[in-house]
Amino acid sequence: MRLLIIIFFLLTAGMAFGEVQIVTRDLQQAINLAVDGDTLLIEPGRYIADSAPFVESICGNCADHQTEVHATRGFVVDAKRLVLRGRHAAKTVLETRAGYGLLLLNSHGTVIENLTVTGGKRDREGNATDGGIVLKYSSATIRRCLIADNSDYNDSTVVGIGGVMIREGSDARIEECVIRSNSWDGVALYRGARATISDCVIDSGRGAGIGATWDAVAVCLRNRISHYWKGIGSFGTATVVARNNAVFENLGWGVIVSGSSTMIAENNVSARNGNCGMAVWNRGTRGRFVNNISAFNGWRKEWVCPCVGFWNQEGDTAGWQISHNLVWNNSAGNVQGMDSTAFLIADPQFSDTVSFRLAESSPARGQGSPELTNYNGAPSDIGLSGGPEAVKP
Repeated sequence: MRLLIIIFFLLTAGMAFGEVQIVTRDLQQAINLAVDGDTLLIEPGRYIADSAPFVESICGNCADHQTEVHATRGFVVDAKRLVLRGRHAAKTVLETRAGYGLLLLNSHGTVIENLTVTGGKRDREGNATDGGIVLKYSSATIRRCLIADNSDYNDSTVVGIGGVMIREGSDARIEECVIRSNSWDGVALYRGARATISDCVIDSGRGAGIGATWDAVAVCLRNRISHYWKGIGSFGTATVVARNNAVFENLGWGVIVSGSSTMIAENNVSARNGNCGMAVWNRGTRGRFVNNISAFNGWRKEWVCPCVGFWNQEGDTAGWQISHNLVWNNSAGNVQGMDSTAFLIADPQFSDTVSFRLAESSPARGQGSPELTNYNGAPSDIGLSGGPEAVKP
């Protein structure tokens, strides 16, 4: 009997025991009436939030955390765990009309999937961390969502509306989402936030595609990041693990590490960015650049860094492992600030300019670090097809 009880708990661990509620009209009312563990199955349609003032006593990204911020919020999940599930993102649309579009407060274990989150309105206060989805003291899985066209912006704030803003110790898994045409960062992490961002398309915004600052931690796997000011960045004392990402056609740099942060960058492609492909901004940073390709960067006038493949601004490699990277055809040179003999300088021979996969004859095949292997156990490639996190061809 004891064994049967143990098996029952193992089989049912993590399952939600709440009720399934069908939502056809007032989504916020359904959220308010739901109890912890309920699933809200949201039928196709357009659900418009009633924007309301939201005043918080702390600021997500101010030098002084104890700064009062005046913002607005759309839909709110407060102190409960729910599943918000649309039938399909293209058919189930949440129009937020607020700065904090879908706000999670003290909500642990919420799942948001198959939804479009759109129509945000930028708050007048520049300290507001506006986003399509905003997490505070919460944890959530965000899966197969379209977070798009939160594009409102006014010149007085500089910042706009991000895709997903993760704050104050929140934890997120963002999987198979499209984050597109918002007016600030794609995904931003502040103050103890943690996130794994995988298999997402993050395209067309301002700020950074993925940016982690303060003491946040971001794991970025197999994403495509393009048409931002900047691609993937670690700032402050943050830690970023970036593997098998394509970072391309951003205005400034592709991948950057700065402050006292840590960057583990392996098997990424940084291509056709406006200035530099990859950059170590200053002393005191640490980490690894291994098995990356940085090619065809530097098509616009220098803005944030020289138009090179790899830039080590202060020339200090203490705390760094930089090896088995390929650089090619960057407009102002391939490497600046360190010995270029540590790099393979050769045409990567991409099979196409969209997927950045390697042609069979590519000199990057099988030439990666011996410390890493491909998903099939073969010697690692340089670029997206290499390493255990790569998508199988």
